[in-house]
This record gives sequence, structure tokens and C-alpha cells, in this order.
Amino acid sequence: MKKNFPLQIEGKNPARVLEAVKHDIRKYFKRERNRALPKGVDFWDFDCKVGLTTETAEAVKVSAVIESLDALAKEGAASVYVEILSKHGVRVINPDNDPVIIERLAED
Repeated sequence: MKKNFPLQIEGKNPARVLEAVKHDIRKYFKRERNRALPKGVDFWDFDCKVGLTTETAEAVKVSAVIESLDALAKEGAASVYVEILSKHGVRVINPDNDPVIIERLAED
């Protein structure tokens, strides 16, 4: 999703417009996560950018997208640019937290 969202619409409460934008973004994340996973993929990951324009958009984590929108709205932005691209994610097991490795170390 690459989209400019207007935050100030004449005749509408800016707080309600912001909530509608957040709802659209959450709905997009949910729809993408519910897609079938290809073989060898553990989860859907996302590359996210948020900013006033496409040129000034900065990369953010998935968990920080909504916070970034709130910050831009608090600054009084008329519109925001949001870019969310899904990609394949593969889990990497940390050997320090792997129970099988911990059991083997305990046996030695």
C-alpha cells in the first residue's frame, strides 16, 4: 500500500479522520497477515515508511506506524504518506533461547 491520507477534511472532525486512517492501516495489516503463506515462509513481514510526502517518508517499524501518524497529526499536518510493503519472513532461532540447546548444555 502506497497512499496519501488527508488528515484535514472540510466539515469533518480531524480526530475522527485520524481514527479512520488508523483503522484503514490496521485493516490492511490484518488482511495481509491472513494471506496464505508460501512454502518455507514463517510469517508476513512489512517494510513501512511514514512521512509528509514520498520524499520525506522515513522507515519505521510496524509497531511505530500508528505512533508516527499521531506525531504528524499533532504537528498539524494536512496529509500524510504511508507506504507498507509486505515481504516474506523467516524465523531465526536464538541459540540462547532454544530449549533443545539449553537441555544439551545442561546434560554436559
